Amino acid sequence: MPTTAPPAAHAFTDVTASDSTLRRFLHGLPGVDTVGLEARAAALGTRSIKTTAKAYAIDLAISMVDLTTLEGADTPGKVRALGAKAVHPDPTDRTAPTTAAVCVYPDMVAAAKEAVAGSGVLVASVATAFPAGRAALDVKLADVRDAVAAGADEIDMVIDRGAFLAGRYLKVYDEIVAVKEASGAARLKVIFETGELSTYDNIRRASWLGMLAGADFIKTSTGKVAVNATPANTLLMLEAVRDFRAQTGIQVGVKPAGGIRTTKDAVKFLVLVNETAGTDWLDNHWFRFGASSLLNDLLMQRQKLATGRYSGPDYVTVD
Repeated sequence: MPTTAPPAAHAFTDVTASDSTLRRFLHGLPGVDTVGLEARAAALGTRSIKTTAKAYAIDLAISMVDLTTLEGADTPGKVRALGAKAVHPDPTDRTAPTTAAVCVYPDMVAAAKEAVAGSGVLVASVATAFPAGRAALDVKLADVRDAVAAGADEIDMVIDRGAFLAGRYLKVYDEIVAVKEASGAARLKVIFETGELSTYDNIRRASWLGMLAGADFIKTSTGKVAVNATPANTLLMLEAVRDFRAQTGIQVGVKPAGGIRTTKDAVKFLVLVNETAGTDWLDNHWFRFGASSLLNDLLMQRQKLATGRYSGPDYVTVD
């Protein structure tokens, strides 16, 4: 299976030598056909999944969820409860798969690690002055190191959107490289906040910039703005990781986050993965959902397939 590698290991090292070479490369990427992109995303969203295929898709989607709490009112007790749900999403049915990870702020990593110990559920932590990313680099790196020291398996960083939109691509690149180094063995997810990037061309450029800098995952959004993951922006990022692997041999994951609430939504995204990047990405090592509210609907649909009855939201735990 292809694996991620440091930026120096791939064929694009020269394009990151200076601001001008990086800008020339990113602006030389093919322009996005907006109408074609949105039409393809809409067409793939009409695919119908039934019976055993639907049961498979539901369990796969559950296993891809990053169960998340990122609120100022988070407490160790809330995080422990979230961890327990990640390990046993449906306490009445131990055949339900675990989620991929729980995602918390750095100061809650230790509580999350304790809650999921021995289960295989990973602990992800947002860092780098999430969600705005407005802090000095040394503050961002300290945030990352604190999370890693507490045991985080994954780091979710936000890019400096102001620098990106101002065309200061090398600054964004250098920050990602620095955060990747500070993350050590933890896998790095790079969040673009696609709703603030304005254009599909910018999303394509951000995707390549993140991958060039060594991202293990590229992620649409923080979930904290009005426009988050959409089928079209996720399709565009899936095309980017597919093309990047074709040219470098390096596989990078994709994580749509925010706004994915129903099983129907999740299945649409899985179809996008299968039809765009391919089956190598149909695994929680390479694809995730940042959508905690999604899990309850997946569990209700799973119960309906098993029992023939729709149990309703009162029969699943509240996040």
